[in-house]
Amino acid sequence: MKLYDIAHSRAGDKGNTSTLSLIPYDVKDYELLCKEVTVERVKEHLKNIVSGEIVRYELPNISSLLFVCQDALLTGVTTSLAVDTHGKALSYALLEMEI
Repeated sequence: MKLYDIAHSRAGDKGNTSTLSLIPYDVKDYELLCKEVTVERVKEHLKNIVSGEIVRYELPNISSLLFVCQDALLTGVTTSLAVDTHGKALSYALLEMEI
């Protein structure tokens, strides 16, 4: 299945860093996300977009994961020539990942 079948996502940015949340529609799917959506798998899935380190934070109190992606916005919002300088589409790219 694709992540969008069981979760939604939001994106944020600061400089050349993008943050991606992953929030299950049903709390019971949180453990599945923790098991399947590893840093390694996210890095492989976003390899053509994110060139830097990715760090995952588990937020069990709100049943969410947060991925902090370095070097993800082609130098940053104010200097990037990318179409999506804020990286909002990265949340949709993440949701396309198969688990």
